[in-house]
Amino acid sequence: MAQHSNRERGSIPEGMVRLARIGKPHALKGEVTVQLHTDEPEVRLAVGTAVQTVPAEEGPLTIASRRVHQGVTLLGFEQVTGRDGAEALRGVVLVAPADEELDGEGFYPEDLRGLEVVDGQGEPLGAVKDLHLRPAQDLLEVTTTAGHDVLVPFVEELVPHVDLEAGQVTVTAPAGLLEPLD
Repeated sequence: MAQHSNRERGSIPEGMVRLARIGKPHALKGEVTVQLHTDEPEVRLAVGTAVQTVPAEEGPLTIASRRVHQGVTLLGFEQVTGRDGAEALRGVVLVAPADEELDGEGFYPEDLRGLEVVDGQGEPLGAVKDLHLRPAQDLLEVTTTAGHDVLVPFVEELVPHVDLEAGQVTVTAPAGLLEPLD
């Protein structure tokens, strides 16, 4: 029996980005649940697409089916026909070359981590701790100058400007948004 864990099986190679992480098998025909890390699953994980994997020896995998079942994305692969094969993929990460993932209008978490967060007048508010990619809305995790972490919806109204060269993210936070939740 194959060993598995909920942890990823290797680090993402330089120049590659994470598209999804494979979770548990679904039913008996080899489909798997996936945690998406791309805003364009219909493009990046389209039926017929061959995707690279981490660890590399698990792939490439060719997508045979993609569907959403009760809010969970399910993928089937041409190389996997049963539950045992699907179970063996648990924790495998689907990756793509970085230049193929973004269309110039998005950011990777690693692009933003550590950037200074400022208000509209340039006053320091804190630093970016992480970017959480979510199906409905991405969230910018900020460690404030007061030392607590807050989540800011990564939408243009609240995060109007990201300047990677200057190392700054502008956040126009309404009252209370940067306060601790306790």
